[in-house]
Amino acid sequence: MRKIEHIGIAVADLEKSNELFARLLGKAPFKTEKVDSEGVETSFFQVGETKVELLQATRPDSPIAKYLDKKNEGVHHIAFDVEDIQAEVHRLKAAGFEILNETPKLGADNKLVVFLHPRSTNGVLVELCQEAG
Repeated sequence: MRKIEHIGIAVADLEKSNELFARLLGKAPFKTEKVDSEGVETSFFQVGETKVELLQATRPDSPIAKYLDKKNEGVHHIAFDVEDIQAEVHRLKAAGFEILNETPKLGADNKLVVFLHPRSTNGVLVELCQEAG
């Protein structure tokens, strides 16, 4: 793992949260994007080498909608940039971590992503990210 790529924050209202984080960080988001496969709309703020990703559910059965129902708004996941996502999945699985999706899928910001179950990471949803093609 090379660095923290981003911190994902689940929000109920992306527009209001974009305004709040723009005031907090002193800049507007540099990108917004819908990921239909995950039922989410995202926005990204650049903070140094790391990003903050805000995530709003676009349908009631999405993982973010379920998270908001259980826990309300807040930190949803931490994402790490990796050079070789398949090698990391293999390494982490061998080390006893529970992988939610062993086959990387396309996520926001042109990233291939894999998630580790919070059961195996002290309650934190961990995302591995690799730049897609």
